[in-house]
Amino acid sequence: MKPEPSEALWLSERREFSLAEFVELSGLTEKELRELVDYGALEPANLQAEQWIFSAERVIAARTACRLRHDFDLDLHGLALILIYLERIRDLEAQLQDLRAKLPHWLR
Repeated sequence: MKPEPSEALWLSERREFSLAEFVELSGLTEKELRELVDYGALEPANLQAEQWIFSAERVIAARTACRLRHDFDLDLHGLALILIYLERIRDLEAQLQDLRAKLPHWLR
């Protein structure tokens, strides 16, 4: 198993990475990343493209995957499921925050 990357990286929302760069940044192997894409847990910018490109926000998910895989010795199916649920939780938290922001001040 590859060790988790330890160097800090400044990520811009608009930054994109090739598959090779993404492998290096994530700490996962190319095979592991390809399987997580197959399971729908990670998504390149254009799945149909010949050369996959990943957005900077996916680096955080991939590093999380690497850490979870290492810490809990998860198989890729379990890891994919956890990543999907974590993404869903983030989406729901963002929706809740938006709804709270729309409430009148005295109801918050």
